[in-house]
Amino acid sequence: MIHRTALLFALTILPSLASAGANWPQWRGPTRDGLSAEPSGCSGGKWSPKKLWEKNVGPGCASPIIADGKLYVMGFSGPKDGKGADVLYCFDAAAGKELWKQTYPSKYQGRVRTGDLGQYGGPNATPTLDTATGLLYTMGIDGDLRCWNTREKGKLVWALNLYDKYGARQRPDTGRGKRDFGFTTSPLLMGEWVVVEANAKQGMVMAFEKAAGKHVWSSQSKDPAGHSGGPVALTVDGVPCIASLGLAKLVVMRADKGREGETIGQYTWRTHYACNIPTPAVVEGGLILTAGYNNQRTERLDVTLEGIRGRWSVAGPHAVVSSPVVWNDSVFLVSGRLRRLDLKTGKELWSGGNFGNGSCLVTTDGKLLAFGRGNLALLDAAADGYRELGGVSRVVRGTAYPHVAFAGGLIACKDRDGNLVVFTTRE
Repeated sequence: MIHRTALLFALTILPSLASAGANWPQWRGPTRDGLSAEPSGCSGGKWSPKKLWEKNVGPGCASPIIADGKLYVMGFSGPKDGKGADVLYCFDAAAGKELWKQTYPSKYQGRVRTGDLGQYGGPNATPTLDTATGLLYTMGIDGDLRCWNTREKGKLVWALNLYDKYGARQRPDTGRGKRDFGFTTSPLLMGEWVVVEANAKQGMVMAFEKAAGKHVWSSQSKDPAGHSGGPVALTVDGVPCIASLGLAKLVVMRADKGREGETIGQYTWRTHYACNIPTPAVVEGGLILTAGYNNQRTERLDVTLEGIRGRWSVAGPHAVVSSPVVWNDSVFLVSGRLRRLDLKTGKELWSGGNFGNGSCLVTTDGKLLAFGRGNLALLDAAADGYRELGGVSRVVRGTAYPHVAFAGGLIACKDRDGNLVVFTTRE
């Protein structure tokens, strides 16, 4: 069986995040699943967040993260067709004051980019913070994997480029034309490793020492990596594993000592336009996958050490970009409307709102925070219909591919143009 509680991740899978508390230190939150470690701040059935500050940090779809009173975010600076730089910012999360920033030369798009060139650019991968050490890991669109010391104003600890060092490849056509959007994967921390979807000839997934950047292992699977938000950790029949949504298939691999990267199961999942984007959601006994275009479906998979098989598949309710959030007996996802599915059957229970290709998360008091198409709203996750408890409209102007972050009573919303807005749920 697969156990997905925050305690298991903290004790066996993600020990470096055990002290994260109510922080939002990585892609999709403290346990990488869109579940917050704190309440929504809704009082008396009403919710009215107050805007604290806003800034433009440069284009890119990287989501903001919040930890220990600081907000970290990346953006691109410079001409889109010339010499530019990726910029890593550290702000006082509540006041918006810039505490420090670091830059390095980068391209607006990856060196083997192709297809939909007007739709993306700048850093797309969300930074990952090890709250125990203060080391921050970032991935640039052109394959720059870097480690920074946040306790020394972002001093560079180590760096490598996946194209230069490991010959990362251009992704092949999965239908409707070849597309390669560069590196989008958010680094995953597991013990002493930082794990990334490398798309290299050595393996689809690669692991490096957190402290020094030394290569540790590569996945048995050499299939092309997808454009997803990043790999996820899970436990299968008592064995630590990693799930990665590649370009044409889901791969689940072992992460136990001596068998690192060994494939235990694969599941074909091919989406036109190379759009295997939503991160797999871990559930008891397996995973949830979703995609749009030729798929337009959501599936629940059972995973054991013997392989992967489908439990249910529903046509219609799906997400193109939004990663599913599993809470109690429900699956929440965003594709235009916010949708609630029954975890046992996949049946759509309700839908509503207008959030484009946005995102959502669930708080400890059972509230659902949704953001997209400029709209920020709070709902009752357990309600039998779509019912807003409050919200804000016209938050940002651009497409909200970056996922919403929530920690310390602060909500960080960002669009792909780099418009960042921070709200507080506290007086």
